[in-house]
Amino acid sequence: MIFKKRKFIKILSFSVFSLFIPFKVILASTKKMINPNLSKEQKNIMFDEGTERPFSSDLLSEKRKGFYHCANCGNKLFTSEAKFDSGTGWPSFSEALPGAFKTKIDSSFGMKRIEYHCAQCGVHHGHVFDDGPTESRKRFCNNGLCLIFKPE
Repeated sequence: MIFKKRKFIKILSFSVFSLFIPFKVILASTKKMINPNLSKEQKNIMFDEGTERPFSSDLLSEKRKGFYHCANCGNKLFTSEAKFDSGTGWPSFSEALPGAFKTKIDSSFGMKRIEYHCAQCGVHHGHVFDDGPTESRKRFCNNGLCLIFKPE
């Protein structure tokens, strides 16, 4: 009986606590700022789960062979072979490197989407959809400001 009361009090405390501190603030505290040279816009996207304007990324026209890395921690995320032009205005990839990301459900804007974060530092990168051109049907829609391209 005491265990049930404690569990109830913990749940109630967290519920009341979350009224005063938004969930995004709690989530942001789990992300690690590693690169002190990030721009204000990069910080907004990575730590506050913002989005860059479509068709604004220089990486849309990148065609060289190489790898795409997290702009915060340098973690290797995608190969250039997985990149394709989705026409959406954001760099898109058909698959990520194994273990590159962790995912969560994003219910903002009245829709359910899968959001992905760098597995190494926890920053937001974009959303993954099931309308890609390959057999996996995945389309990783990434904010270009979250990526650094390193040619081979």
